[in-house]
Amino acid sequence: MSLLQITNLSVEIEDRPILEQINLSIDSGQIVAVTGESGSGKSMTALAVMQLLPGGSVQKGEVDLNGQNLLGLSEPQMCNLRGAAVGMVFQEPMTALNPVKTIGDQVAETILIHKATSPDKAYEKTRDVLIRVGLPPDRFPLSRYPHELSGGQRQRVVIAMAIALRPKLLIADEPTTALDVTTQAQILGLLKGLVKEYGMGLLMITHDLAVVADLADRIVVMRNGIVVEEGETQHLLSNMKHPYTRMLFEASGHQVELPKTPKPRVLLEVTDVVREYRLPRGRLFENPKHHRAVDSVSFTLNSGERLGLVGESGCGKSTLTRAILGLEDVQSGQIRLDGQPVFTGHKPNLEVRRKLQVVFQDPFGSFNPRHRVGRLITEPLHLLETPPTQAERHHRVAEMLTAVGLNPDDAGKYIHEFSGGQRQRIAIARALIIRPELILFDEAVSALDVSVRAQILDLLAKLCREYHLTYLFISHDLSVVRTITDRLMVMRAGRIVEQGKTEHVFSDPQHAYTRELIAASPRLPEIKLAKTSY
Repeated sequence: MSLLQITNLSVEIEDRPILEQINLSIDSGQIVAVTGESGSGKSMTALAVMQLLPGGSVQKGEVDLNGQNLLGLSEPQMCNLRGAAVGMVFQEPMTALNPVKTIGDQVAETILIHKATSPDKAYEKTRDVLIRVGLPPDRFPLSRYPHELSGGQRQRVVIAMAIALRPKLLIADEPTTALDVTTQAQILGLLKGLVKEYGMGLLMITHDLAVVADLADRIVVMRNGIVVEEGETQHLLSNMKHPYTRMLFEASGHQVELPKTPKPRVLLEVTDVVREYRLPRGRLFENPKHHRAVDSVSFTLNSGERLGLVGESGCGKSTLTRAILGLEDVQSGQIRLDGQPVFTGHKPNLEVRRKLQVVFQDPFGSFNPRHRVGRLITEPLHLLETPPTQAERHHRVAEMLTAVGLNPDDAGKYIHEFSGGQRQRIAIARALIIRPELILFDEAVSALDVSVRAQILDLLAKLCREYHLTYLFISHDLSVVRTITDRLMVMRAGRIVEQGKTEHVFSDPQHAYTRELIAASPRLPEIKLAKTSY
């Protein structure tokens, strides 16, 4: 008998069908991946197993864990099972952890709730679990708070909480989406090792087939609340029958064709830039220490060129980005755009600021939800010396919305009325409206579904042809950087350790760290498919 058996599961919320006739099974020691776009029903399936669906939901069918139908249990009975028999790892560890409790208290809490044991024994068990997930107490004391850890370390704490009592079933909901490639590889390796060591079943939810191609034993593909295809991983990837599965596969490795770069003309020049932060004193009279986030960085970016910047979290990418944008001053070195310094004295140079725009990772968080799209897109116009007339503003908004594949009528809508991909298109329209000389894309596609990501990459290639874009593309996803840039820089511990033409860096990496990043990047098996349009 299967560890988890979902039979004809259907879910409605306020008379709206969310899941329809879902059938899925997981055996002990088996990894099953559920994949599909946002809204396909992946997370709702996991929440149905945990019985954490929103109020007003109606469920039909069966969800059996070791022969016990979870749909018939009361909330107190489910509370006894959650954490003990079923553990869950959420996508965003910072929101899954309590910011005012130490990591030791949070892991021990799971043990103390479900087991009649003393606090001393609970904390002893906590130390053992944290060691198992790669957080030994000598380096990561139990007294640390979540904000004192990196994203990958916080995710390890969440995994420790989920496996503290060795549950029979572990559910991981997009646990690596926001992580860089090396940390992602470590987390996936950790989950795979836990399944093998503890014999638990793992339900892995992801939108990217490349993430689970070498991890999962079986893959279940969902679309609009329905399972459209399933099978053993290698068999499914080699014999994809449903067009949607084929589309997801191709989108995961989507390639675009960029126009040729024009004759070299230096636009951005970064010379020996250093940016340090003062650290808090460890003792009262101790001399203050400094952390060098950007360490003697130098590079140039030519007009019409697309430059990539990759590296792990904490390597200094974002600090360098803020310095280029004039949002942070530097201790030494020089940043010039078109020959003009980004800073004049210790103040941003407004002449340069007019020539720069940025597209952020989270489009929803970068917009004011109270304003309509038309106003949001025109925000950069205040940088111009001569503000355009009202008629010209309307014309520019319509032109930009059309350029990014939206309707001019969308100017009257609010940002919550759009999908994630549409919001990112609006963010690109906002960046383009003053025709900047340089755009910085900061993880601009990392939070998007693979099909939406493919659409945005196609859009960028189109805009490069039409608007001769020059951009610095910052990302932890090497497959994206490989297709959307002409030249690539690799950053580690504040330094540029390697740079060169993108294909040359990928085909013949010189630095050990570059080779490590490429090796950690998830890959799909090479299967040729007919071209799919998005």
